[in-house]
Amino acid sequence: MKLALPTKTVDGKAVVDSHFGHCEYFTVVCVDDATRTETSRVRVEAPEGCGCKSNVAELLAADGVTVMLAGNMGQGAVDRLAGVGIEVLRGCEGELDQIISDWLAGKVVDNAEICDHHDEDGHSCHHEHEAPGLKPLS
Repeated sequence: MKLALPTKTVDGKAVVDSHFGHCEYFTVVCVDDATRTETSRVRVEAPEGCGCKSNVAELLAADGVTVMLAGNMGQGAVDRLAGVGIEVLRGCEGELDQIISDWLAGKVVDNAEICDHHDEDGHSCHHEHEAPGLKPLS
């Protein structure tokens, strides 16, 4: 199983980005289903304009991602991810290691909140771009 987490770096630490479509990159985590333990972690570049109108959901699904642990996102992104078989759990915040550990322990649940404050205070979706593809960062 693979998890994806929209990620940004704050004070040198990887944290879950509060909005899926604005993340710096995705952290993709492979989990052994039998032992429910992390087996690997890869940093994957977020395509420009990676929100609900891009093809990021399809690219993540093609890479085997089945769970998205996110801070928040709009309904369009939730629908797009669900449409390709990616379960969305919103309400995650803080350092990646803790979020992943909590998910592995069964402590993460979806808060069911939808981001609807686009175009306020400089926060907006960038729907005009198609994502070119996910590329691992070196």
